[in-house]
Amino acid sequence: MFAAVRIRARVSDWSPLFSRSGQWLGATLTAAAFAAGAAWADQEPRLVTPNDATTGTLLFKSSTPGKYVQAPSLLTDVQIDISGPIARTRVTQRFENTTDGWVEGVYVFPLPDESAVDTLRMQIGDRFIEGMIEEKKKAKAIYEQAKAEGKKTALLEQERPNLFTNSVANIGPGETIIVQIEYQETVHLADDTFSLRFPMVAAPRYMPAAEILTASLGEEGWAVVDPVPDRDRISPPVLNPELGNTNPLTLNVSLDAGFPVGKLESTYHPMDTEWSGVGTASLTLSSGSTYANRDFELTWTPKASKAPSAALFTETIGGEPYYLLMVTPPVAAQSAPPPPREITFIIDTSGSMGGESIRQARDSLALAIARLKPEDRFNVIEFNSVTHALFDHPLDASQTNRARATRWVGNLEANGGTEMLPALREALADHGTGDSRLRQVIFLTDGAIGNEQQLFETITQSRADARIFTVGIGSAPNSFFMSRAAELGQGSYTYIGDVDEVAARMGALFTRLESPAITSLAATWPDGTKFEAWPSPLPDVYSGETLVIAAHAAARDGLVWVSGVNGDQPWKVGLPLKQASKREGISKLWARKKIASLELDRARADTLPDLIDDQILSVALAHHLVSRLTSLVAVDVTPSRPDGAELDSAQVPLNLPAGWDFGKVFGHEGIRSDAPMIPVDALAIRKPDTQKMNAPMQVDRGVPLPNTGTLSDLKLLAGIILVLLGFMVKLIFRRIQLRHAM
Repeated sequence: MFAAVRIRARVSDWSPLFSRSGQWLGATLTAAAFAAGAAWADQEPRLVTPNDATTGTLLFKSSTPGKYVQAPSLLTDVQIDISGPIARTRVTQRFENTTDGWVEGVYVFPLPDESAVDTLRMQIGDRFIEGMIEEKKKAKAIYEQAKAEGKKTALLEQERPNLFTNSVANIGPGETIIVQIEYQETVHLADDTFSLRFPMVAAPRYMPAAEILTASLGEEGWAVVDPVPDRDRISPPVLNPELGNTNPLTLNVSLDAGFPVGKLESTYHPMDTEWSGVGTASLTLSSGSTYANRDFELTWTPKASKAPSAALFTETIGGEPYYLLMVTPPVAAQSAPPPPREITFIIDTSGSMGGESIRQARDSLALAIARLKPEDRFNVIEFNSVTHALFDHPLDASQTNRARATRWVGNLEANGGTEMLPALREALADHGTGDSRLRQVIFLTDGAIGNEQQLFETITQSRADARIFTVGIGSAPNSFFMSRAAELGQGSYTYIGDVDEVAARMGALFTRLESPAITSLAATWPDGTKFEAWPSPLPDVYSGETLVIAAHAAARDGLVWVSGVNGDQPWKVGLPLKQASKREGISKLWARKKIASLELDRARADTLPDLIDDQILSVALAHHLVSRLTSLVAVDVTPSRPDGAELDSAQVPLNLPAGWDFGKVFGHEGIRSDAPMIPVDALAIRKPDTQKMNAPMQVDRGVPLPNTGTLSDLKLLAGIILVLLGFMVKLIFRRIQLRHAM
């Protein structure tokens, strides 16, 4: 009330002036409102303060102190085409610059760890630029030069086999740059079920601190060894879910299974399905679009029959045949009662496991403990910032010890860092029992770490005869770490993305743990055939698993034999080469498997890394694949950014994976970013047109852009408010005039 009286008094004191000019002022404000609305809609400050920013804006530090640059927005469309055992995926990323400045957008995103990435396209209006494969340092130099020259350019780099960075430079004011990525992969087959996963979000990774090592042998000085030398490149900003969500994504799947399908299911995202045959279907997200915060998984099973036990596919490139073999061995025969086991369970209780993940992990571990037999030995190790073991060493799985372990596990909470290495070393330690127990390590984690290579080296050096089985927990586990650790440990990888899956998927894992593997596997080609097959050597295969072999072989006739030892009995199956089905992309899958096998060899201590790097580089360049040593780069020949115009760079933020607790991962102080962020809701301000978004890029025409909203709606609202203020001022002045006239 006091404030209102003061204002009225002041108006009264200045009434003579207002009476003469009130109408002029009101008219002026009204005109100014329309002018401001029009000008604001066309122009907004390139560098802003947090107070200047509007809702729906993400801000990052600029080169000017106290000023920030608005991050480019990102809209993603995914098209997955499945043909038999092979999937071809096209990812279209639309970088939108809503400012009046020039921006470089940097986006860190995941892909399947076995994906063969071979295509990068950039479209600017009606122009279409195809990416070139180059050695990584050379590609980076080409990109930086083009960026400095004001040319539009895109660079796709592999940070990890399942983590990539897409950089797009010189996005002009109000422009949209479209970048398209394509990759090839094989579908997964286990327990008569086919499956395919598309990772939607790169989970934040814990980065262990650099270690300071004192020089030995009398040398003076010290050295700092960083277990994650590229930590800055794999640590994009993460948006607090309390501020909203970003990165809307549409996804469509075309399925041609090659056989009648009985059950087709999208595990975590509701899909609308349209069948065009007994084994062909088209699927789209029921909601039209979704936030990129949870991995997508599709599963399908054959109708009224078991899945095929063997399949052979081929592709001819440059006159030379490539083959893909998929063989599911029979259930391994149990020649004798399974030997007593020594099982060590490792459970991740770091902050990233907070929320739904820790509940899934506790339930999974409780089921595993209940399945132990009295003649087994076991221990449980939990880790976050520190490592704690339930027992000093493995103890008999008596009823008392199992009950104690179950209570202990039930009280575990998630908090702190992800210091995984000490826990792994403890689990692999030899406790000197000296018996013949089968040693197994069960690793329950989301794998959200940056020092994967350090852990791989530990496994190869310290595993001895232990088998490592990894269980990926949560909405976005690090599948590269999980699958690679299991492969190095001669075990298997199980993914649990929802608490309702714990019983079924842990049950499948128990079957593997309690069953012998098919061992001594080998592939034999017709006599005199020159061939190169990967993986090499072939791994053991557990019950329900499928062996996938990619080969470059000269033979076109005869049989390729796959053999092994089933229990204590030999097993063998022959596949006629002439009956191989033709499929595109087999050669790239072969090259990707060769690169993956070479990377495994490189992790072993007795190898020459430079020699292996030369082989990886040669294969990647020959087959046009992105790898640790190669990148795809696309450059527009025409400069677009004017001389003297400043270029700001900003990373596109990621969503926090669904089910994660932001406070437990980053603390409660705010956003994981080097600069403030303003609340955003990407789906609320963007209404993707799925038909337009799914349109493939064409050389002869521009890609239809989605109907994306900008800040224009907010600016129009501001203009309307100013108009109303103008009319209110006119009314006030008119009342003052009438009062004085009386």
